[in-house]
Amino acid sequence: MDYIINPATKLDFQVIASILEGKKKLVLSDEAKRRITACREYLDKKIASGAGPVYGINTGFGALYNVSIPENDLSQLQQNLVMSHACGTGEEVPHDVVRLMLLLKIQALSYGNSGVQLVTVERLVDFFNHDLLPVVYKQGSLGASGDLAPLAHLTLPLLGLGEVHFEGKKQDTAAALKKLGLAPIRLQSKEGLAMLNGTQFMSAYGTWCMLRAQKLAEAADMIGALSLEGYDGRPDPFHPNIQNIRPHNGQIAVAAHVRILLEGSMLIAQPKKHVQDPYSFRCMPQVHGASRDAIGYAAQVFQTEINSVTDNPTVFPEDDLLISGGNFHGQPLALALDFMAIALAELGSISERRTYLLISGQRGLPLFLVASPGLHSGFMIPQYTAASIVSQNKQLCTPASVDSIVSSNGQEDHVSMGANAATKCFDVVCNLERIFAIELMTAAQALEFRRPGKSSPALESMLADFRKQVSFVSEDRMLYKDIENSISFIQSYRFA
Repeated sequence: MDYIINPATKLDFQVIASILEGKKKLVLSDEAKRRITACREYLDKKIASGAGPVYGINTGFGALYNVSIPENDLSQLQQNLVMSHACGTGEEVPHDVVRLMLLLKIQALSYGNSGVQLVTVERLVDFFNHDLLPVVYKQGSLGASGDLAPLAHLTLPLLGLGEVHFEGKKQDTAAALKKLGLAPIRLQSKEGLAMLNGTQFMSAYGTWCMLRAQKLAEAADMIGALSLEGYDGRPDPFHPNIQNIRPHNGQIAVAAHVRILLEGSMLIAQPKKHVQDPYSFRCMPQVHGASRDAIGYAAQVFQTEINSVTDNPTVFPEDDLLISGGNFHGQPLALALDFMAIALAELGSISERRTYLLISGQRGLPLFLVASPGLHSGFMIPQYTAASIVSQNKQLCTPASVDSIVSSNGQEDHVSMGANAATKCFDVVCNLERIFAIELMTAAQALEFRRPGKSSPALESMLADFRKQVSFVSEDRMLYKDIENSISFIQSYRFA
């Protein structure tokens, strides 16, 4: 089933996931077409009426805002803008993020406040539906005045320029358009600026991170509960009375989730010799819960952003207004991305501590979780790997949003650096999957030394599915393959 882009219908993360996972085609609604067309017609009439200078429409850009451009050069001005701003560098943006950039740009233009041609938006829809993905680079955006460089690379293929990924290979745009029988578009006044001004690079990365983060928050509880069973931990810290006298929403939710996961467990119900567990087990509701709350805040920010108009100047045909403002500034996103990265890194930090305790030879478990430690190193080195990744995450959590470097000859004197926050958060998410993969391997191994004791039906079911990809380690083998299989499991498994 197609997804209809309708400015009256808000995008949310569940809808976006269904579009991407279901490989749905996009269709512009009649209302979107009406708004886009009406805005363009208004703008054309405004320019023809001889209105004064309007930034980016009949003037230069940035510090060149005071340079007037003749009417017969307005189309060339927009093409020059796109070409001159395509200065991205570094690694290519992952394909899933580029798909999100296209989707979010289409959504933003559908509101009819940007002055673009209908054919321009329809061509972006063509790109999405044919999986023709512009080559975009990770580095180059300051996250204010829009994601200029990456969005310029997203725009180049509209002009028949740049490169794209199409039919499984990277190729010149002109060749790909020829295969589809499409001609390059000639941008009209304002259109290049409408494409380049916007937060769709930051928003796409943030949306990708959010989709993974929400799942990883569930995984943290389930893997942590399995580790608790492997460590012979106590259930007391998850009691509702503890949470009710410190009622943070995330803390309450995590404790309730873990209680459900442990229902029916023989292991958790058996008498305990120890009075307390270390913090990495005992404080799961508090630590996991705080991260959940931070993710929830970031979700609200991105939910607003992906349903917003973020280019400049903004066109209001009904009010006969062209307003130059700053909706392209990425400060809300930069702060949220930094916050989310820190929250996710903390989930990795406490995970690695649980891994360490499970291999430390405590509570009846063999040292490094192998029957013959010494001859076999067992799970000694996976913990090293997890510790290394946790350390890298700490470095990645240095906030980008506290920095600003003046650009455009002082005209753009405060920038968000949200694009750097976005790509760093992406790396933290990927790292967290690796840290969890190592904890899951370790917890699964530890639980085997508790047999014939049984955990809960929910955790035993997950463990059975996991064992189809990663088997018990009875003697040393090359564990990097197991780590990769464990990562794949985390990415594909639907955590309860």
